[in-house]
Amino acid sequence: MTQVNERIYDEQIAHSLHQAGLSELMARLLAARGVSDFADTELEISALLQPSGLLGIDAAAHHLADAIIAGKRMVIIADYDCDGATACAVGLRGLRKMGATVSFLVPNRFEYGYGLSPEIVELAADNEDFDKPDLIITVDNGMASIAGVARANELGMPVIITDHHLPADETPDALAIVNPNQHGCEFASKNLAGVGVMFYVLIATRAALRARGFFDADRHAPNLSELLDLVALGTVADVVKLDHNNRILVSNGIARMRAGKLSAGIRALLKVAGRDLSKLSTFDLGFAVGPRLNAAGRLDDMSLGIRCLITDDEEQAMQLAQELNDMNNERKAIEKQMREDAEVNLSALSVEVQHSICITHEDFHQGVIGIVAGRLKEKYHRPTLVFAPDGREFLKGSGRSINGIHLRDVLDWVNKQAPDVIVKFGGHAMAAGLTIVAEHFELFRATFDQAVLAMSEPDMFIKQIVTDGELEPHDFSIANVDAINHQVWGQGFPPPLFQGEFTVLEQRVLKDAHLKLSLQNHVGTFSAIWFFHTDELPAKIHCAYQLQRNDWNGKTTLQMLVEHVSYDAQAES
Repeated sequence: MTQVNERIYDEQIAHSLHQAGLSELMARLLAARGVSDFADTELEISALLQPSGLLGIDAAAHHLADAIIAGKRMVIIADYDCDGATACAVGLRGLRKMGATVSFLVPNRFEYGYGLSPEIVELAADNEDFDKPDLIITVDNGMASIAGVARANELGMPVIITDHHLPADETPDALAIVNPNQHGCEFASKNLAGVGVMFYVLIATRAALRARGFFDADRHAPNLSELLDLVALGTVADVVKLDHNNRILVSNGIARMRAGKLSAGIRALLKVAGRDLSKLSTFDLGFAVGPRLNAAGRLDDMSLGIRCLITDDEEQAMQLAQELNDMNNERKAIEKQMREDAEVNLSALSVEVQHSICITHEDFHQGVIGIVAGRLKEKYHRPTLVFAPDGREFLKGSGRSINGIHLRDVLDWVNKQAPDVIVKFGGHAMAAGLTIVAEHFELFRATFDQAVLAMSEPDMFIKQIVTDGELEPHDFSIANVDAINHQVWGQGFPPPLFQGEFTVLEQRVLKDAHLKLSLQNHVGTFSAIWFFHTDELPAKIHCAYQLQRNDWNGKTTLQMLVEHVSYDAQAES
């Protein structure tokens, strides 16, 4: 079941935003997303929150400055997703610009799993690609690495942790921890991605070096804004909430990219994806560049993606981008087969009477289970866990949740109720990962469903589509579309979605997967497309849609991207 609701906003705030210079439509859209002050519409880099608010950042900057001045060797240990890859690239590029000797290492998810494990520490200490480091820096991981940090300390390699994941009760014995979500940190933006945290650490490190007179006429302080393309990519791809601070980072990163100021790797990835740099949006970063980088971590080794992001050689970047594109095509084929297997699996279950989805299959691929979990969650609107074999004794799972049900808390509840089932787990409200004992899968599935029921309300299982209402006739304009496209939209700051009544004039199926439509309302006739839907529609529909521009053969017209359709089945019968 799906409910379509209209987004509520304060009319007085919308009026004040309009009086301050925004169009009536944009004022309404921003007011509905929590913008209450015109200052919050300003996205200049100067409005960025100061690093000093981050707990532990002064200590991290102090130790990094010491290491740079002393010529000590460092290694960055990265997570194997897009956030981890971009955070690693930002760290490498930024620290090297300051004169640091720094290498990187990213765990292969199939050999080492997630984070700074003791095994990864051993690999860092004895690695054929670089000498034993004097200092380890984690990016987008580390908060759960109690044993890994302990082993690093034993080997004389102290650790600086940069992370954004929720901490457990116990934290690692690190040299410094920078994480806006750690206990006691009062930083106003709790939504920084791992790449954002690393960017802030670089700002603080540069300031520490300046204070010591490290930079002079021969050794200039680096312009860290040159890294904002990477920061924007990682922030969008990690689907963190785009609060004001994150919107500043993303907006400035996208502006640089549109102006042609971007790394060779991102440029190459956009090219193989067929995206127009001048019209770049968060959608392109999240659905074109991000998946191609993530494919490396899902199927092979994320070091390929990191190498693409740190090279300045355009030819090499294109070669690496093409390899990543090929991997992504392979990932899509694997995902398609897994989704088909999942649907067969689910056909034996009564999904409608369950409060969750929890499935496994002997042929599921560990690197793709998170994507499949997300797809199933979207289709069935249930917290979803998908497991793949991890040897004979264990299953490795990835989960996605729905609004109101905190997935990590659910897993914590399960762990307390069935303490011998879960080997390890971690994550956020909306996404989590875990390993369970394979023979206890059915017990886990039952306990997980009980936990979801205990920690939810009935209306949470009704899918909600929230729109910005109907458009006035004068709102159907290219100027409004351009103004919408100029803004930064994403997680927690959703792109405008409108609704209205339409007559279906024409409809046809494209590529056996999408519905191409011609829709008419009181304003005019519009071309529209509804992706991944092929069912024939009646003559009269109510639809929720995004308004877009279509540039074709020198002409610009409005078009609609349909997200939901409803109609009166009785009236059409």
